[in-house]
Amino acid sequence: MNLNEPWHFYVMSLIYIAAGILHFVKPKMYLRIMPPYIPGHKALVVISGIAEVVLGIALYFDSLKTAALYCIILMLTFFLPVHFHMLNNKRAGMGLPKWALFARIPLQLLLIFWACYYIH
Repeated sequence: MNLNEPWHFYVMSLIYIAAGILHFVKPKMYLRIMPPYIPGHKALVVISGIAEVVLGIALYFDSLKTAALYCIILMLTFFLPVHFHMLNNKRAGMGLPKWALFARIPLQLLLIFWACYYIH
């Protein structure tokens, strides 16, 4: 187990673990934002929740860190259509202001770059 990373690396890890757990605590929220053209909403919410928790934990292990970072980047890339769907669908937007929905897209890109930062 590697505990020699900067503090913000562990914040990133905890964000993914917490986000993954939320898939099981608030599954309806995640189901609501799924685009209709993507099949298997319930299964995808469960799978993505598990993936976030597992990848967040995997970051603590030297042997898994790089693979986990690449998987996080891939996962975040796959999540991008959800953000565009939220922007274009009032129900999926959950009543958030348009500026917040727009801000989620560059935030997603920032999360991708954040994961890229730790790949050596």
